[in-house]
Amino acid sequence: MQNWKFAISSILGHKMRSFLTMLGVIIGVAAVSVVMAIGTGVTKSITKQASQSQHDVRLFYQKKGDNAFYPEDVGTNVKSPLLREEWLQQIAKEIPGISGYYATNSTTAAIAYQNKRSSQVTVTGVNSTYFGIKKYKILAGRQLGPSDYRQFSRLIMIDKVLAKKLFTSYDAALNQTVDVGNKKYRVVGVYKDPAAGSSIYGASSEGNAILANTQLAAEFNVPEISSVYFYVPDVLEAPTVGKQAGKRLTELSGAKEGEFTMFDISQMLEAIKQQVGTMTLFIGFIGGISLFVGGIGVMNIMLVSVTERTREIGLRKALGATRRNILVQFLIESVVLTVLGGIIGLIIAYAISAWLGSLPSLVQNLGKPEISLTTVLISIAFSALVGVVFGVLPASKASKLDPIEALRYE
Repeated sequence: MQNWKFAISSILGHKMRSFLTMLGVIIGVAAVSVVMAIGTGVTKSITKQASQSQHDVRLFYQKKGDNAFYPEDVGTNVKSPLLREEWLQQIAKEIPGISGYYATNSTTAAIAYQNKRSSQVTVTGVNSTYFGIKKYKILAGRQLGPSDYRQFSRLIMIDKVLAKKLFTSYDAALNQTVDVGNKKYRVVGVYKDPAAGSSIYGASSEGNAILANTQLAAEFNVPEISSVYFYVPDVLEAPTVGKQAGKRLTELSGAKEGEFTMFDISQMLEAIKQQVGTMTLFIGFIGGISLFVGGIGVMNIMLVSVTERTREIGLRKALGATRRNILVQFLIESVVLTVLGGIIGLIIAYAISAWLGSLPSLVQNLGKPEISLTTVLISIAFSALVGVVFGVLPASKASKLDPIEALRYE
């Protein structure tokens, strides 16, 4: 306990010097903690999105024997047979674990209203069961209904990004006629997609729009059904159900060259996690260099401190302090300096993470930065380790001083 008192009193006796000594450790811990917080936020965001999306089992067509990572990778390899919605209805009824289905197609088009224009809008065509599964928040107007499909109406829904770009408000967009390519459509609803901006699927900065898939197929020369999804309430059943649905759809379509299989997002999730982990490790290593430099600074100042306190060391030894007492005192002083620096660095990292977490665009794309308990424990432990490693030399030098020579030191 006496060694702790000596160490703390020495640090408090030279506040400015102690702070400057800790500065390298503070910067290092703060930098590493912020990077780890961002990495944790990204990983949690991706995991959350993946767990939600696993309810929607997507089937895609590929050549037999292929193992494409993304569904889009197989688009040029083999042509998918034309699909019928009655096949999807049949599969949803036959296979236990499936509670619904929906089908989509898509294209990219320019959408304009008067003198305002968005040139790269993702236009998704959806079938009539789509809105029963995908829970969009309708900000103004309504969603497409059964009669819109029967009457082949030229109606469109736009997301809030596109509504803000083309109109003064969500309500102002309703019943206005917009140009989609060279065709005119009436806006019946403005929506917010809860998955918009996800780091897994990405997002179009120009906005998104929704049409009936039959309308999109008729007027934009795309298949009526390009993507097929089955809704599985129990995520644990998704892999089994997805394989069964793929096999059955292959049979119903009479496909010979290829087969329908499920898109397992967990593969992409693991790949993204590895990329995030590698990036975090690399940037964390750079931040670790600051800790190393900070450790050298601690060692240098401690060596200066030993020289300044030579007479004090000699006096303590003359009064009965052992070599071990002196060694422990200076080691404690070094560790206290680095641990205090680590704590201050963590406080700064918390402040920076909180500020980053208040930025909506960053949170939407990368998730909310989060400093975990593991990060806190690692930071403090590593700070203490730096204190021990770089405090050994000064402590050893102090403990080896000859008491007679030390008392004579001027």
